[in-house]
This record gives sequence, C-alpha cells and structure tokens, in this order.
Amino acid sequence: MTLIELKFVLAVAQERNFRRAAEKCFVTQPALSLGIKKLEEELGVTLFERNRNEVTPTEIGQQIIVQANTVLEQAAKIKALAKQGNDPLNGPFKLGMIHSVGPYLLPEMIPPLVVTAPLMPLEVEENITTTLEQQLKNGVIDAAVVALPFDIAGIETMPLYDEDFNVVVPVHHPWATRTAIDPEELGHEKVLLLNAGHCFSNQVTQACPELSRKGEVLQGNSLETIRNMVASNLGITVLPAMATATRYQNALIRVIPFTRPAPSRRIALAWRKSFVRLAAIEVLGKVIADIGKQIVQTEYPGSDIQQQASGLQTIKALR
Repeated sequence: MTLIELKFVLAVAQERNFRRAAEKCFVTQPALSLGIKKLEEELGVTLFERNRNEVTPTEIGQQIIVQANTVLEQAAKIKALAKQGNDPLNGPFKLGMIHSVGPYLLPEMIPPLVVTAPLMPLEVEENITTTLEQQLKNGVIDAAVVALPFDIAGIETMPLYDEDFNVVVPVHHPWATRTAIDPEELGHEKVLLLNAGHCFSNQVTQACPELSRKGEVLQGNSLETIRNMVASNLGITVLPAMATATRYQNALIRVIPFTRPAPSRRIALAWRKSFVRLAAIEVLGKVIADIGKQIVQTEYPGSDIQQQASGLQTIKALR
C-alpha cells in the first residue's frame, strides 16, 4: 500500500470517474486503474462498483476512503511542517459555503482575512449542505460554513452566530406597513423559497408549518433571484437576517420581522476532526463570528450570537 495508491482512491471517490480521476492525478487511466486494482487485491476487498455511467464506492470502500483521507492529511502535515515552517496560515484553504450564506458573508470576510492571514488564499465552493457534507468527508474541501444541526460522524463544528429570519414583501403589499408577522400567516400567501435541496428552505417550512400545509410555494435558484421576483410583485419570501441587511434592501421591497420569538438559525464552521490546520480554523472562525456580530447584531440588536465564544474555546482546547 502506497500514498500514491491512496491518492488514486480519493481521486476516484471525488470524481466518480476513472478518466477524470487520472487527469486529476496527472497519470494515464491504465496506470490509475492498475494502482487501484493492486490495492484491492492487497486488501482483499472491492473498493468501487463500476458501471458504464458512474463509479460508486462500496460500503467497505467508503470506510477505507475516509481512513485514506486521514492518512493523506497526516502525510501532508509532515510536508507542511518542513515547507511552511509549521505555519498553518501559509497555503491555500478550501472553504465550502451554503448558497444562503456565501454571497453575503464572503465579501465581508475577505478583507480582514487578507490582513490576518495574507498567505492563506481562499478557494471557495458554494453548494447545498448534502454535497458539502460529502466533500468535507472526502477531503475535497478543508472546512464548510453551514447551518446547524450538522451532526456528522468525524466532523467537528464551531457555532459562529445566530440570525433571525425576516419576511420580505413588495412595497405595495398589504403587509408593507406591518411591524411584525406571525409565522402562521404565511400559510395564506404565495411564498418564494429556494429550490428543494437547500437547507434554508427546509428551515423556513419547519419554522412556518402552516406554509407546508396550506401555502402556495414557488421556487427560485438563489436568494437574490427570489428578492427580485418579490420586487416584481410575484409573491413574498423569507430571508435570513444577513441577506436583509440595509445594504441589500431597495425601494421596491419591505423587510418585516417575525413576531418574537422569531424563527432563526445558527451558522457554524465545520471541519474534519483529523484536520491538522487548527490555527486556520480558529482564524476563520473568529473572522466570521466578528462579521456576524457586526452585521446581524447591528441591524437586529435582539439577535443572540454569544455562542461564538464557546466555539473558539473549543478550538483552543483541541490544539
């Protein structure tokens, strides 16, 4: 068993295709296939099920993929110690973000990160939660900004900030002059939400059960698309607090809070327990938590983001 063979295994797990995996590893497809076959024969198990359209890990193969990723991370740490002088803030960082966070958080976090960690450029992957979960477990990304709960075996999480949900209506909607909306009222409206698969849509329907039972729900590809459809008078929507900050509002919509206690969510940073660059996690966590405090608490003073302190303490305890 060699590190090269383990890299082949991870590449196939990530690409689900032998040709693309070979290109990713800069080897020929026969060489990659031979390396994986050799490893399977040595271990006495089948790592992947092959068919014409896709390659999928077997049950034991998935377990070996997780362990292979841990082994390669530890090997990478040895190289990093020699190359970077034991500086975990030196080198690119692959960060995943859910779609309902990325467009609002990313522009705010880059400037302070450039100052705090100038040698750690971000490689960002925006995706839905289930995809980020797989990418995190398979080592495609180093960490992910997600909404809790995110209870995944082998994954550590750091709570960063809480944000309330707000109702967004067209400027001429009957609710436009209201000061608060009860979640049950959404069941009588045409509500625009993100497409199925986005965790934020699930969170909204869970917080507003009448919406699932009685409401008319339309779907959009992004929160910004939905915001513009609301402005055009197609319906109303629910957005997280960061997406309804003053800088994102316009004259064609009105933002109205829910009655207290308002539906809300907790944003967190997630990473593999085997991940070795904990100082990078700590820096990212602090920057994002600070941004959450500055935007969410400034715009919505009632928001609770005290969890960020315990999250950072968790990181320090792991180091």
